[in-house]
Amino acid sequence: MEIIDSSGYIKYKSKLLSNKYLLIFILIGIFLLKILTNIIFDIEIIEENKDTLEFIRNELYKNGIKKYSFKKSYKEIQKIKQNILDQNGDKIEWLEIEDKGCKYVVRINLRKKKEKEIKKNVKNIVSSKSGIIKKIIAKKGVSLVSVNDYVKKGDILISGLIKLNDDVKGSVIPEGKVYAEVWYNVKVEYPFHYKEIIKTGKTKNVYVIKFLNKSFELTFNKLKQKEIKENLIISSFPFSLYKQKQEEIIKKDIIYNEEEATLKALEKAKEQILKKLNSDEYIIYQKILLINVKDSKIIIEVFFSVYEDITELELE
Repeated sequence: MEIIDSSGYIKYKSKLLSNKYLLIFILIGIFLLKILTNIIFDIEIIEENKDTLEFIRNELYKNGIKKYSFKKSYKEIQKIKQNILDQNGDKIEWLEIEDKGCKYVVRINLRKKKEKEIKKNVKNIVSSKSGIIKKIIAKKGVSLVSVNDYVKKGDILISGLIKLNDDVKGSVIPEGKVYAEVWYNVKVEYPFHYKEIIKTGKTKNVYVIKFLNKSFELTFNKLKQKEIKENLIISSFPFSLYKQKQEEIIKKDIIYNEEEATLKALEKAKEQILKKLNSDEYIIYQKILLINVKDSKIIIEVFFSVYEDITELELE
């Protein structure tokens, strides 16, 4: 008797038996992959000072953050961070432990010297740039300028010396702020043909096996267009294993006319100025000085008048 074909349970059972070794290897591979992706192979501490680097490395080791150990849960990481901060509150102001694939990235801010220690060395408050004075807030010291005065960079705005008839009667540590109208010229260019990338907000964490020049994603429903950030987990030629954070994007080709490109270039110039400003600073006035079309792009030069804090401390 010869079996030509089968269906249902018998067919699936036959296929499983004939591929049992392949299935066993796949299951072992998944098991090993699961273990390897939960082991920390590297700890990167972002700090240049060697003494601080060694100090932080020891504190992490004491709390179980070390190479070739299993990953900690989110709650454990938070507990370790708080424990290190509680024990070293006089040295550490801020600490972050970030899980990136098979490594931890540790960022730290050391506690700076107290403000009082810095203030002891303050002699005067001077102008950080040229401009026309718009507002003076002098809490301590003597203001040497008035509203609408023009000052140059380095001019004394608030003095720490108390004088009477040109004689110095005493001194204080000056405190205050001075705001002025300052000026910028910004030159930017913007293309008429623009490729816009829109992020949809959809993300996936994917493991990828690379063999020579080929990549194999261990996932279903692959993203068609995406931005990728990847971390190497393990490498053994010719194989390597990566963990990728994929973010779905949509690419659009946009063509602007001259008026639209000019507006976009103006927005770009304005963004450059706003990045420099604090919440109490703002743009007073703006004007396009020059428009030039060259090589499929528009080039503009913009004048900005800005209300800005020009306070700078002059130390002894």
